[in-house]
Amino acid sequence: MREAPYGSWPSPVDAALAAAHDGRPDWVDIVGEETWWTEPRPAEGGRRTLVRRRTDGVEEPVLPAPWNVRSRVIEYGGRPWAGAERDGRPLIVFVHLADQRLYRYEPGGEPRPLTPSSPVPGGLRWAEPRVDLARGEVWCVLEEFTGDGPDDVRRVLAAVPLDGSAAADRGAVRELTPARHRFVTGARLSPDGRRAAWLAWDHPRMPWDGTELLVADVREDGRLENARTVAGGPEEAVAQVEWSPDGRLLYTSDRGGWWNIYRDGTPLCPREEEFGGPLWQLGLRWFAPLDNGLLAVVHGRGPAVLGILDPESGEIVDAAGPWTEYTAALATHGERVIAVGAGPHTAYEVIELDTVTGRARAVGARHRDAVDPAYYPRPRRRTFPGPDGREVHAHIHPPHHPHRTAPDGELPPFVIWAHGGPTGRAPLVLDLSIAYFTSRGIGVAEVNYGGSTGYGRAYRERLREQWGVVDVEDCAAVARALADEGTADPARLAIRGGSAGGWTAAASLTTTDVYACGTVLYPVLDLTAWGPGETHDFESRYLESLIGPLAEVPARYAERSPTAHADRLTVPFLLLQGLDDVICPPAQCERLLARIAGRGVPHAYLTFEGEGHGFRRAETTVRALEAELSLYAQVFKLHPTPPVPKVELTP
Repeated sequence: MREAPYGSWPSPVDAALAAAHDGRPDWVDIVGEETWWTEPRPAEGGRRTLVRRRTDGVEEPVLPAPWNVRSRVIEYGGRPWAGAERDGRPLIVFVHLADQRLYRYEPGGEPRPLTPSSPVPGGLRWAEPRVDLARGEVWCVLEEFTGDGPDDVRRVLAAVPLDGSAAADRGAVRELTPARHRFVTGARLSPDGRRAAWLAWDHPRMPWDGTELLVADVREDGRLENARTVAGGPEEAVAQVEWSPDGRLLYTSDRGGWWNIYRDGTPLCPREEEFGGPLWQLGLRWFAPLDNGLLAVVHGRGPAVLGILDPESGEIVDAAGPWTEYTAALATHGERVIAVGAGPHTAYEVIELDTVTGRARAVGARHRDAVDPAYYPRPRRRTFPGPDGREVHAHIHPPHHPHRTAPDGELPPFVIWAHGGPTGRAPLVLDLSIAYFTSRGIGVAEVNYGGSTGYGRAYRERLREQWGVVDVEDCAAVARALADEGTADPARLAIRGGSAGGWTAAASLTTTDVYACGTVLYPVLDLTAWGPGETHDFESRYLESLIGPLAEVPARYAERSPTAHADRLTVPFLLLQGLDDVICPPAQCERLLARIAGRGVPHAYLTFEGEGHGFRRAETTVRALEAELSLYAQVFKLHPTPPVPKVELTP
């Protein structure tokens, strides 16, 4: 073991390697007997392709470039594809990102459009398709823009003919519901086909605040009638709905303070655990019925694991294996469960669980160590005391290297990572972007601050009208605790975050003296402008719960905004922004930069053509990671080996 200062350790985990492994498999399903899913391709412009695993175990991508399987409904998207087996062959429908049209694809042929182009570019969008071969239709969520503004939009359930007759005729799309609610999820049909269930909500609520569970009768001609609300409301968030094989209604609701599963209104397994989560995308599945009446569930308090729930006894048997975090992506077929899981030393994989034998195995997107795993972080879960004695959850990734150690007496630099959302959670999984720093001698602390999901509704609602306060305080509490206990160097602390995490990072730099620098990615910075008209419709009223109703507390919007306190920004920072971002547009960054012009604050502003909200292209990730390391090297007086391209910090 050789001695070398923190930040100078050589590492095989370079930015290109981290970029190549960015993203995860998603939207799993079973078509016939085959397992299918979507998978990222960072080196191909960040597109997502469909992948199939044949019954003989051969795994192959289905759609070549430039096909990009991704929906933009509510901008964060939703389930973009579905499949069915017809005459022993797969029939696939999918949404193509570039034009947002729905396409039909059968292996061996070419994709054919099922939906028309819109007079408004990308103005007809589709999500959560479900193939109905009997009716010759695809049932979907339709998002239709009626004007040029982000608020000029309507959303309904719709049926698209499978024969392509709507490809040039909007009138051939059959709307199943009136535009009664601002937001809807895809319909779930009962086993007998006589009832449909879906979720809906309206501004200013977000889906984790309160949703309605609607059930309607399905007429013989396929129309929905007699829609009625059977669960949910302004203070009850129903996150998912399904039908049991015997036709009973299953849903997950937080009416008891935790997202638990209910069957016809009765809780099946009442626990202080989450069996659901925030509905950032349409079509997320935290539970899935099996033919034998059991339920596959993703559940937990903090970490979310895969289990099989017996609804009669309430007992759960969890799947064994190295996967300690599962996503809300489940599919079932017979006695098989398909899921997506990862762990601290394993990237996300497609997992198959045989519920008869209890055997779980990776069957797709299998993790392969790109470097010696001795260079991976050695993280640990911790809970810290926050202000007023409240608990703050975090994952601590100390610097780690198999062949280097720091000189006696030197404390490591640490970067506090604030996750996005803010209604979200940082899972404890292998992330080579974190390893990029820890293997060089820079610690990382991921903070699941108050407002994060996974710890019950009360923890989630700590952020109500307290955004920019509780999140900032909790991140600072973790940073100070690490410094006080001798884990981190108090003079070499940084904060970074993207989206809502970018807000937390910027707010931390303008309201605390904890950090020596910060990295801010595609952030919210000016609350007075971020809302109706500047951001997208889905989050345009989000601030009413995070900050308070604008009409009642207008001064608070300015008081909390980093742009209003640019005079307090004195430490170096890096600002990274996608130029195609419609959620947190570049104007947010430009206002802050105008406020600090001429004030001598060292900073760099890097923008990326073709990137939206969240970076997907490999070259973007490489540039962003290297610029971030360069910032820390300059501020903390580090000497990376080998050196990284220097980002110029201009006053």
